[in-house]
Amino acid sequence: MTATPTGPFQVERNGDRHAVHRNVGIGTLSFKVTTADSNGAFLVAEIAHHAKGGPPRHLHRHQDEWFHVIEGEYIVEIGDERYLLGPGDSAFGPRGVPHCWVNVSEGPGRITFVFAPAGQAEAFFLEISKANAMAPTDPGFWSPFEMALVGPPLKVESPSRF
Repeated sequence: MTATPTGPFQVERNGDRHAVHRNVGIGTLSFKVTTADSNGAFLVAEIAHHAKGGPPRHLHRHQDEWFHVIEGEYIVEIGDERYLLGPGDSAFGPRGVPHCWVNVSEGPGRITFVFAPAGQAEAFFLEISKANAMAPTDPGFWSPFEMALVGPPLKVESPSRF
């Protein structure tokens, strides 16, 4: 029997679906649409950054990922392509393609991620927030979440050097 998605709801700009904010070291993670809300079809998460940085290069075995910048500047690398994204810009990362991103903003940054299907992405975020840090560079950490660590984080570069 398939579960029914929840009814309509609203999440404010600085809000979280369940009114919980999670520290990921360089920013605060909030869920806008949870796995349960969409019956596993997708997950929407957002990180409001107070510092530069980003995760190591990785891939999702079963999820596509869409990146959407709300505030600040980010360098997003997907496969062999590298994009400088500002407010309103977005990029798409297909499943199985290595990718990473880095916040290069001089001030606050805010980026939204959509994972489809949701898979284990929410569980991954909940696990890293327990350590109040970005995801570890231990390859064994990633595999239970149907992901693979494939390289180091991007170096924080000035957008003018991009």
